[in-house]
Amino acid sequence: MDEVILEAEHMKKIYNYRTPNAFEALHDINIQVRKGEFIGIMGPSGAGKSTFINNISTIDQYTEGHVKIKGKEIRTMSSNEIGRFRFKNLGFIFQDFNLLNTHTLFENIALPLSLADVPKKDIEPRVKALAEKMKIMSLLDKFPNECSGGQRQRAAICRALINDPEIIVADEPTGNLDSANSTELMHILQQLNDERGVTIIMVTHDPLITSYTKRLVFIKDGYIERELEKGDMTQEEYFQKIVDLNAEESREVLQK
Repeated sequence: MDEVILEAEHMKKIYNYRTPNAFEALHDINIQVRKGEFIGIMGPSGAGKSTFINNISTIDQYTEGHVKIKGKEIRTMSSNEIGRFRFKNLGFIFQDFNLLNTHTLFENIALPLSLADVPKKDIEPRVKALAEKMKIMSLLDKFPNECSGGQRQRAAICRALINDPEIIVADEPTGNLDSANSTELMHILQQLNDERGVTIIMVTHDPLITSYTKRLVFIKDGYIERELEKGDMTQEEYFQKIVDLNAEESREVLQK
């Protein structure tokens, strides 16, 4: 049986909890993520995709239910414990890169190691080895605003991978990239998943980007409405299924 690396049981996210203005953004979420999976999260705008991914990955705190990563219940940890746990197990890639403009690419990539008090002599070779793989070795002394969107996203990927995480959480990672850089990023993530067994959970609105995943979780109105496994389908067949699913959802909206 495949190892469950992340699990949510009856998870809810309620804003303004226990007030007259309470708003339940996520309803009774139940999901298991197996080690080595590549999962895409899709759904219409405002469906709760980012809320979902933030609450299962320690970025935000869910209101009710349980979330376990590698068997550890997130809500039982102190903020310091969560910080250490996040560094050891999770890597994050965001649409807006979230690089510090006052730091060079080298410093941005090295930041997680610096915060974890990794000895300085160990940081430089690790950063350079990763930068070489991501083809940004010549850019390490540059600042983010001196680099293209694709180069900044490569630096963001290096930062996400610098602690060798078991899980990568990506929120619209291709949102600010052109089609060529988007395809290249997806090939990088696919390679990490296939060759290194890194578990990836990715929010996207793009059926083509989703077709690189192995399982689709479709969220609507704060619920997991349905799931789709790639299984033995080709990428083209899987893509068509995703397109059909989105078209079906759109037709349902138009009929209301």
